[in-house]
Amino acid sequence: MSTAIASGIAVGSRPDGLPRLAQELLPVLYQHRLLTADQLTRLLRPTATTTRYVRHQLQVLRSHGLTEATARRHNAAGELLWYVTPLGAETIEAGRELPARSYRITNQAAASALQEHTLAINNTALAFVEHARRLGDECGPLSWDMEPAHRVRDGNARHGDEAWLTPDAVLHYVRTIGDERTLLTFLIEVDRSTMTIARLAAKLHAYARYATYIPQPSPAAKGRPSAAGGLVQEAWRERYAAFPRILLVLTGAPSRTLRHRAADLRALAAADPRIARAATQLQVGVTSLELLQAHGPFAPIFTPVLGDTAPTDVLLHPAETADPL
Repeated sequence: MSTAIASGIAVGSRPDGLPRLAQELLPVLYQHRLLTADQLTRLLRPTATTTRYVRHQLQVLRSHGLTEATARRHNAAGELLWYVTPLGAETIEAGRELPARSYRITNQAAASALQEHTLAINNTALAFVEHARRLGDECGPLSWDMEPAHRVRDGNARHGDEAWLTPDAVLHYVRTIGDERTLLTFLIEVDRSTMTIARLAAKLHAYARYATYIPQPSPAAKGRPSAAGGLVQEAWRERYAAFPRILLVLTGAPSRTLRHRAADLRALAAADPRIARAATQLQVGVTSLELLQAHGPFAPIFTPVLGDTAPTDVLLHPAETADPL
């Protein structure tokens, strides 16, 4: 008898007898790794005035062995951070309602120093969700993926991670204006002012590499027709209709410090030959998490990392007025 069945949960199906909210919580936790009750309430029950009902449903899931919680580090109030257990992940994966994730959060990872970074990524995406509701756009609790890997070179790199680009998140957003609907995709990097600007600029270098990376056929595949009918094309075209906009979201420091970090990042990007060669394909904007939460992505709160410094909205088109970073 499987652990799931022994616990009274049929793997691959909605857990019988669980309230609807409990069923909704599980895939969100699975996809976004680590969330607070407040974040989950804002995602799934935005009109609620307290987190009490969400916390109760999380405890119900915990009683079935599907979720677990850990204390938030450096938080005097003892706030809990929630994540799915191996049984919870198995239940979601067997149901095939979401793509299976290669990464599963462990008890050790949930309690580690990665907590705040994960929460900041989810707060960034949550800002998009909340403003989408106000604007009548579409961006929901499952509209972003955490750290999907993108190959940026062939073969084995001397150091394994050199062959891969891993954005903090890829977020999908449907903008609706009248009868016109536009699917927008964003590659998001969140910086809590804990990494050097040189390292952040190196991430942009990796994006420039990805924008121009054309996979080479393996020796065994040479001479055979390709899936694209022999057309050589960049790897990103297999994944995206257009190269996504890149958003750098800064937090964790006073606004003056964040402005200086943004200016330093622009300077390093301007001096990078690879970024310069890919500049026509890259649209990169930088803002702060605080501005994004307060004003939303379609306010002119982004500073372009490449080219003109005129503030823009998330579409990275120049705007006339702004409250720039």
